[in-house]
Amino acid sequence: MPSGRYVTCPTGYKAYLPNPLPPSLNWDLNLIKALSEADMLLGRLAGEGGKLPNPHILIRPFVTREAVLSSRIEGTQATLGDILADRAGAPVEIGSDDLREVNNYILALHYGIERLKEFPLSLRLLREIHAKLMTNVRGNHATPGEFRKSQNWIGSPGCTLANATYIPPCPDNLMDSLGELEKFLHDKTLPPLIQIALIHYQFEAIHPFLDGNGRVGRLLITLFLVERGILPTPLLYLSAFFEATRQEYYDKLFAITKNGDWNDWIIYFLNGVACQADDALSRASRINLLLDKWHKETTLLSSSLPNQLVDKLAMNPYITIKQAAETIDASYTTIARAVEKLADLAIIREISGSKRNRVYCAEAILKILEEPAKITVR
Repeated sequence: MPSGRYVTCPTGYKAYLPNPLPPSLNWDLNLIKALSEADMLLGRLAGEGGKLPNPHILIRPFVTREAVLSSRIEGTQATLGDILADRAGAPVEIGSDDLREVNNYILALHYGIERLKEFPLSLRLLREIHAKLMTNVRGNHATPGEFRKSQNWIGSPGCTLANATYIPPCPDNLMDSLGELEKFLHDKTLPPLIQIALIHYQFEAIHPFLDGNGRVGRLLITLFLVERGILPTPLLYLSAFFEATRQEYYDKLFAITKNGDWNDWIIYFLNGVACQADDALSRASRINLLLDKWHKETTLLSSSLPNQLVDKLAMNPYITIKQAAETIDASYTTIARAVEKLADLAIIREISGSKRNRVYCAEAILKILEEPAKITVR
């Protein structure tokens, strides 16, 4: 059954107008099995994540990893190491535009999570997040924080409306489509994971901004799970899954538009949730084992400063003496001695090769954060 219809716009081109959610779903065994598996693993992540000794600390590198992978889908070249090193004050070779795009994603996500404490997930909040995301970056001309008033389209680089792969609703139909989507955001008749799978497709089909739709659509997944209280801390992100299966991601979305093939998309989405829940729990647990080991080793030292620095490595495996001295109430020389103690214990390694402004890295943590997502077909 079609998931929408084509409408002739004032420009003369036919734009796709998706039907309001929810569609009629086929609750077959494959869908029920995929939902059960995703619910189980997400519940395990929520339960175990809440018990982790440092969930508030671990959120930071996980958010950064999500920002890097989500931005990479849109063409940025920054790596997780680039962003973490830059944040620690170390020099990096990546361009300022890429750094700013990733950092804006982090800012937008943190802003959205904080805003949810006092304001519901809504069109207004999506516009506010878009403004944070798109200010002072490439695409800044695309009216940050405003829904589009002109036609956009999707296709290969350099394509036009005449040969676009997909043309979303024209501006005349945009607000009606968004109004229906906002109503469905607050609907609670479907399992939440099914609901957010539907919402993600619908948002991308509507494509309400001139630029940044992919990033906002991925942020929307995390914000929805947080608002519904499904995760106590935002440790689950799907950008790694979408990035690793990029062509399949696009194919499944277009199959809904062409054939109304909702089940294949939802099962794919639920598989992503299951994979990433499993992945996040594995990474968080391994990082915490390292932290526990390092805390035990540094507790035996005469100074408490190395122990304090271990928690900073959890937030960012890169460290400089200058940056550490700015956040800990101790002299530069005292911090330098504590950093050297960590190097002596092989917790960190000096990687810059400089005599001044040295940069150190806890490579064991960075390795866990940077390893590719393991995609399992369930």
